[in-house]
Amino acid sequence: MLSSKGLTVVDVYQGWCGPCKPVVSLFQKMRIEAGLDLLHFALAEADCLDVLEKYRGRCEPTFLFYAIKDEALSDENDCFSHGKDDGDNEDVVSSEKACTLAIIKPDAVVHGKTDEIIMKIQEAGFDLLANEERTMTEAEMRLFYQHRAGEEAFEKLVHHMCSGPSHLLILTRTEGAEDVVTAWQNLMGPCDPDVARREQPDSLRAQYGTAMPFNALHGSRDSEDARRELALLFPSFKFSDEVPKSPLGWPRLRITDSDL
Repeated sequence: MLSSKGLTVVDVYQGWCGPCKPVVSLFQKMRIEAGLDLLHFALAEADCLDVLEKYRGRCEPTFLFYAIKDEALSDENDCFSHGKDDGDNEDVVSSEKACTLAIIKPDAVVHGKTDEIIMKIQEAGFDLLANEERTMTEAEMRLFYQHRAGEEAFEKLVHHMCSGPSHLLILTRTEGAEDVVTAWQNLMGPCDPDVARREQPDSLRAQYGTAMPFNALHGSRDSEDARRELALLFPSFKFSDEVPKSPLGWPRLRITDSDL
């Protein structure tokens, strides 16, 4: 199995703990989407395999990744380009496409809608460069929403965003006439879920939002906003003037070895 072309993911577990069942379901869905020949998934009990002895006695999920080069997975011109930064010796990966920030807010996460929303995002033609679950701090959210500090609902918004875990996504698009920020704004729909249900009933906020500020999702307003928000919430993703900008002036994301 490990010699098969494509990507093989091994879920290493122990008998007293068992495999990570939610991840098993997730990878099954991903296999169907990516293609059965490109993504492989296996379970391995560390207690039964001497080669996995070093993973015994751990309570956190452990995943091993094995990649065998395949043309379908190695088109460097499609998504990423590799190179050296003249300023240091780090290997870097630079996104060749525009990117924007999306947040699945605590109200959608607590209702168990995260996986469903992510699937709809991908079905709409978006690619995920990052997906991180995080509970925001009050300081982060006050800085994040500083442009709304004078609004009456500011305190309620900050409190909501700190009330539980959110999912932070970095989105790009594989194709389409719309830029990624506009496309994501259109998929989300109007900010107020009630307005979204009247005007764009198929939008994500119409489907998953309830009432302000519980509108399920956040998206950057424009390219400059995307750059500011990504720099704030993903400081390890470095923007560099040495990475050329796209014709529309969108930011490009550079990911270092430490991020991977």
